[in-house]
Amino acid sequence: MAGESSGEDIVSEYLGQNPHLAPWIDSLRGYCETNKQWFARREFILRNMETFSTVEPGVPSSSLDKLISLSMVWANHVFLGCSYPQAVMDKIKEMSEGIVVQDAPVHRTTKDESMMKGKRSAKSEGDAESCVKRAKCGPNEIDSRPAGRTATWPMSQKAGPQPQAPAEYQPFFNRLYKTVAWKLVSAGGFGPNMDHFEILRSCVESCKQTLICVFVPLKDITGLPTGRTQKEGHVCEIRCQTVYMGTGYGRDESASRAMAAKEALKAFQGRKVTVKICKRRYKGRDVEDLILLDEQPRNQGFPPALSYPFQDMQQEDGSS
Repeated sequence: MAGESSGEDIVSEYLGQNPHLAPWIDSLRGYCETNKQWFARREFILRNMETFSTVEPGVPSSSLDKLISLSMVWANHVFLGCSYPQAVMDKIKEMSEGIVVQDAPVHRTTKDESMMKGKRSAKSEGDAESCVKRAKCGPNEIDSRPAGRTATWPMSQKAGPQPQAPAEYQPFFNRLYKTVAWKLVSAGGFGPNMDHFEILRSCVESCKQTLICVFVPLKDITGLPTGRTQKEGHVCEIRCQTVYMGTGYGRDESASRAMAAKEALKAFQGRKVTVKICKRRYKGRDVEDLILLDEQPRNQGFPPALSYPFQDMQQEDGSS
């Protein structure tokens, strides 16, 4: 679907010419999306399908995952005022060129109102795609495969979390704690056979945020626990709002993601969760990171970080 025209009429005409797409595109609608939100996001997906040449409707793929993720990120920004790393904001601004959202809400947290006009950004696609990794989490997933499969973050951020960061993020994770608690009760309690990632994903999305998953081949990681080195498989790290939640190991990305989600959900088994600044290893260095903790004392350190959302530290890495 190309061209400068936009709006529900154009989308309807396009689907009329391609009726096989209608059931598939409608299956991507979120349960809580209003007609206005869905019609806008639907247009975003259809307009950008040609950019993702490997996308086949109804066939799971990383390209499809990425497209759906970016559509939800864009919708979250437009309708809910959510903000994301600058490279991601630049990418969705570019992808939304030509889409006009009538009477779009204005949010005080919206830093770039020109997105509503669909102006093209001069930022490179490569910078945006290297910003986050795929989290197979339906509408909020983002996928990229840069060399080394590590994530980079916006250059404007300072090295290390700010001292006030835990207090700023704590209200969100208090809400998430309540959401997860109810979800686990409805699922019959925390157990080994549940879909841990789906539970975590749905809870985070209901709180209007996005999970970020970083995948790295296990053989490329140094400083892993004894018995993990030089083995086949992948490591997955899960974050939300830059806060580290869990790490998992598995034979492939899906299995490692499931294990990381399981570890993340364990923090929600106590009476509360707390965001704290803690020391951990990243690329052979001790760094301060934002970590979600439960009330249980820890006898050992954290797994080495796979990503570090504080870009100045990465600049140092590049210059050393």
